[in-house]
Amino acid sequence: MAGNSILAILCKIHPRMRRRNFLKKAGGAVVVSGIFSRVALSKDKEMKNGNLKQGEVQHMVIFNLPYPKGSDQAMKFLKDGTRILSAIPVVRDFQAFKQVSAKNDYQYGFSMVFTNREDYSTYNNHPAHVSFVKDRWEKEVSEFLEIDFETPA
Repeated sequence: MAGNSILAILCKIHPRMRRRNFLKKAGGAVVVSGIFSRVALSKDKEMKNGNLKQGEVQHMVIFNLPYPKGSDQAMKFLKDGTRILSAIPVVRDFQAFKQVSAKNDYQYGFSMVFTNREDYSTYNNHPAHVSFVKDRWEKEVSEFLEIDFETPA
C-alpha cells in the first residue's frame, strides 16, 4: 500500500504523467521500494524495517524474459537462477517472484539479503554469479532493473 500512496502523490505532482508512464520512467523503483522495503514510522518517529538489520543489503532485480509468461522456459530460468544463486555462501533469504500487478511491466524478480556490502561484493565476483550472468542472464533477460537497499541510518 505504501508504494501505491507514494505513486499517487508523485502522479499528482506530475499531473500529465499517467501511472503507467510514471512507472516506466521511474523504472518501477517506487513500486518495488513500496513492496519490499516496508519502511514505516512508529509513534516515536523512528524508522523500522521488517527483518533487514543495520548494515545488511537487500539486493533485488526485476526483469523480463523473452518467453511467454509462465512458460516452461521461464520457469526453468527461475529454477536454475534459484539453484545457482542461492548456493553462493554469502546469499541469504533468496526468493524468486512472478509479477502479479498490472501496474508493473516487469514479469519476474529475484531478491536476496547480504550481511554487509563486503558480502554483496563477494557475491558479485563469485564464479557462480559471474557464470550465471554470462551464460544465462545476458542471453535470456530482455530488460531489468536492479535495486539495492540498506536500512536508513
